[in-house]
Amino acid sequence: MKTVIENCAIVTVSGEEYASGHIVIEGDRILSVGRANALMPPGERFDYIDASGCLATPGLVNTHHHLYQWATQGMAKDGTLFEWLTELYPIWARMDAEVVRGAAGAGLGWLALSGCTTTTDHHYVFPSGRGDLLAAEIEAAHEVGLRFHPCRGSMDRGRSHGGLPPDEVVEETEAALIATEEAIDTYHDASFGSMLRVAVAPCSPFSVTETLMTEAAALARRKGVRLHTHLAETLDEEQHCVEQFGCTPVDYMEKLGWLGEDVWFAHCVHLHDQDIARLATHGTGVAHCPSSNARLGAGIARISALLAAGAPVGLGVDGPASSEMTPLAGEMRQAMLFQRAVGGPTALTARQALELGTLGGARCLGRQDEVGTLEPGKLADIALWRVDGMRAAIDDPVVALVHGPTPPLQRLLVGGRTVVEDGTLRTASQEALGAAGAAAHRAIMEGS
Repeated sequence: MKTVIENCAIVTVSGEEYASGHIVIEGDRILSVGRANALMPPGERFDYIDASGCLATPGLVNTHHHLYQWATQGMAKDGTLFEWLTELYPIWARMDAEVVRGAAGAGLGWLALSGCTTTTDHHYVFPSGRGDLLAAEIEAAHEVGLRFHPCRGSMDRGRSHGGLPPDEVVEETEAALIATEEAIDTYHDASFGSMLRVAVAPCSPFSVTETLMTEAAALARRKGVRLHTHLAETLDEEQHCVEQFGCTPVDYMEKLGWLGEDVWFAHCVHLHDQDIARLATHGTGVAHCPSSNARLGAGIARISALLAAGAPVGLGVDGPASSEMTPLAGEMRQAMLFQRAVGGPTALTARQALELGTLGGARCLGRQDEVGTLEPGKLADIALWRVDGMRAAIDDPVVALVHGPTPPLQRLLVGGRTVVEDGTLRTASQEALGAAGAAAHRAIMEGS
């Protein structure tokens, strides 16, 4: 059975825009997009969505997250990244599968309510004997109904070997590689329209050995999956790399074979001109997390320069513990405002910000042929935003979406299935998810 959406403004992000148009969905894919009403054959049955007063955009893509951190929000409120990590590592060591399940469910529900249809998660803390943490968050993603890209992270360089994390939260190198390969074999689905794809994601240069970084890249390429890690988030990290490895973070990644179209890095706040050129040349993506970078005082990433160079750039909320209750849709506005604050009022437009949150994110995840634009043949991942009422005074619906507070989400479709309707989650109980997230916080704070 087909679904017809009509009477809404449409921004396809692939180039076409319609002041009033239609989208026809068949199964999990978009059948047609155009102006005015859809011409349906007489007598054909279809589900009908009257989207009057709405703007239709592609569903948003979240390229960097730490779902487990829902349980540790509001802590280390005034610390730098390294100070924040030092305070939280011992608390994260207490997490178990139940904590992760509760935190992930709340975090994923919150993402859906902010227009997100596809999300990553970078989970890199695996305390021994605490259950199957990766399975717990995959279960939560299935319940909420989002496309999920869990990034199986790892750390094997504790303080005793010059790293930042305490030794009790790191894994043995070989054990981390074996567990990562098992995660790929168990969960990764490379098919068109997949709801679940796994990436390989050692945590960062200051928590991972050169051996693990190198072997992880080899594993990912042997398995045909993508690579992800944190990079160049703070000046402390650059100083650490220079002292430990004799080079800058991007130099180090290039040395280890970590530049390529199958790689995307989180943050990249502190890049030199030559770094930007190399990322663009290699087609290496960047997950831009403006609110988290601001919360930790890390700085403002050079997103306008990366885009001008041709590098893939998407948006990321980052972990709730460094970006409390941040909605993904709001990061479009933050990205635009921060670039303008340092580069002037033309540094990033509303439409560029929307592209960061959609097609840019899809490029980072290697899914630009499936999601990120509204085109026939692509997956029916669609957000309908209310831009009527008070927002009707703004003629341009994209400006209404990006420039001010995020408009209400009328409906969110993932593969044609309604996940959010009238601002309410339909696939799971919001109240139950919120309660489980709060219980996860109490459990990890009281645990030992």
